Amino acid sequence: MSYICFEHVNKFFGENHVLKDISLSVEQGELVTFLGPSGCGKSTLLRCLSGLETVTDGKIFLDGKDVTDVEPKKRGVGMVFQQYSLFPNLTVGQNVAFGLKIQKRPKQEIAEKVRHMLEIVGLAEKTGQYPNQLSGGQQQRVALARALVTEPKVLLLDEPLSAIDALLRRNLQVEIRRIQKEMGITTLFVTHDQDEAMVMSDRIYLFNVGTIEQAGVPVELYTRPRTKFAAAFIGHYNIVDAAVFGKQAGMEFAAKDLAIRPEVFEISSSPIEREGAAVLKGTVLYYLSHGNIMRYTVDCGEFQIDVDILFDSTLLFDSGTPVYIAAGRENILELGG
Repeated sequence: MSYICFEHVNKFFGENHVLKDISLSVEQGELVTFLGPSGCGKSTLLRCLSGLETVTDGKIFLDGKDVTDVEPKKRGVGMVFQQYSLFPNLTVGQNVAFGLKIQKRPKQEIAEKVRHMLEIVGLAEKTGQYPNQLSGGQQQRVALARALVTEPKVLLLDEPLSAIDALLRRNLQVEIRRIQKEMGITTLFVTHDQDEAMVMSDRIYLFNVGTIEQAGVPVELYTRPRTKFAAAFIGHYNIVDAAVFGKQAGMEFAAKDLAIRPEVFEISSSPIEREGAAVLKGTVLYYLSHGNIMRYTVDCGEFQIDVDILFDSTLLFDSGTPVYIAAGRENILELGG
């Protein structure tokens, strides 16, 4: 049996069926992300594992034991929320020590564990400060240290970075991943940010209205989405009607919809000749710079296509410029439902 197992878990809030027959597993030491839009059930499943929510039916196993009806404090779970909920009247060191004091650990053990944990999260020099003296990122690391210091069997992170600015958020993603690997702790991470999921995860479960839409390693989900929802949520795919696209490209497809990543297209003001490729003629509607990437939106008549190329100041296409775009057949994904 895997380290964490959800078996046919259902959860109702009144008439609202929030989790629909969820079965999934997590191996020991993995960082697994529950990804999806707001209201899809990902946080509810996390709370069911922690014991903060009860399942309507189904089973949850942790480290080989059925914890479905075990009270939260006996599950061995550490949790960090979007709101860090640090005690404002306690210092950093006292906040981190709180769980150990509840467990009535010896004073010397508490002091050693707190010191070690603050070193791991890079806040050893902040032990005597109060939460209001810290930045948002530092507060997040204190909350992480407080959750980890009790040595839980699993760490649950429920959108812990969503209130932090973009640059600091990227740094903390790297820090959390480093700490997780260093400690080897099994971690479940909830986010609605697909980029964050790609950076941090060993595996991703993509949720959609209470069900698992697709699961796999990050590269697999990005390069091989199986459904229209997955393609729309993971990365920036062009999703087009297969019949309409095929008519213009001179190709036939079995699926109803196609998904094509912007970066697989070639763009030129001259006709493109590529054997086996879909070649389309269109007009540049507009373009936007995304750092070192230039994204062109090309009007192909019945649909529009986004094309990403590396920024080159010597090769720019103004709005209204007629262009040709081409993508290899192997890069055109046929979608399921």
